[in-house]
Amino acid sequence: MLDSYKRPITYLRISVTDRCNLRCTYCMPEEGIDWIPHQKILSLEEIAEVARVGARLGIKKIRLTGGEPLVRKGIVNLVEEISAIEGIEDIAMTTNGILLPEFAKDLKKAGLHRVNISLDSLDAEKFQKLTRVGQLEEVLEGIQSAKEAGLEPVKINCVVTPSTTTKDKEDLKTFCNKEGLELRFIQEMSLEKGEFSVVEGGEGGNCSICNRLRLTAQGDIMPCLFSSSGYNVKELGIENAYNMAVALKPKSGHSNKVGSFYNIGG
Repeated sequence: MLDSYKRPITYLRISVTDRCNLRCTYCMPEEGIDWIPHQKILSLEEIAEVARVGARLGIKKIRLTGGEPLVRKGIVNLVEEISAIEGIEDIAMTTNGILLPEFAKDLKKAGLHRVNISLDSLDAEKFQKLTRVGQLEEVLEGIQSAKEAGLEPVKINCVVTPSTTTKDKEDLKTFCNKEGLELRFIQEMSLEKGEFSVVEGGEGGNCSICNRLRLTAQGDIMPCLFSSSGYNVKELGIENAYNMAVALKPKSGHSNKVGSFYNIGG
């Protein structure tokens, strides 16, 4: 698939749920969250079918996101189904890492290749304040579980917020160098204001080479995180939704007035 700017579209990010076991300040409000009703969330079978059709159209890479993907029941089975799809060459997951001690080995066996784990500070007090309910030690255990299971390279995603200090960044660099982890710094974004930048240590945010689409948990294929447009696979049919999203993918991101990070999969 080529969009109107001749960019090959080969990457699909799939938000399997909008639920999460943390409440990170830059991602979720503390309360009053407008959850997607369960009856509107795609079943695992429907998600797998979207991936199959995508592979037929040229999708080669899948990333599973949330919310927190590991709170979705049946996530290991979904990975196994996607890994069996001809044409899918890479399956990754973005997770907060807390449930990896329980799932890492099974995910690897099912066909998951690697993980990105969110870790914004090695200061336990600051980590808890950022996540509202998280414990740093749980994430560190998750990182070790991912390494032991062979979900490598393990990448660490650090969201840089106004509270991030030089020490936070240096401590993370030292930790990642010691543990053999790849570190990426992601500047805090605003969907509504259209504020984003290129990821330090990654390719995200570089619109000129963007090759991705996004599938929300309720079945909307979005051409861009910073766009309010979405094309529902149930209403339009899967292939038609793909074609519309590709055809209308913008040259660069602008703003998103209808979505949130936790229900799109930032």
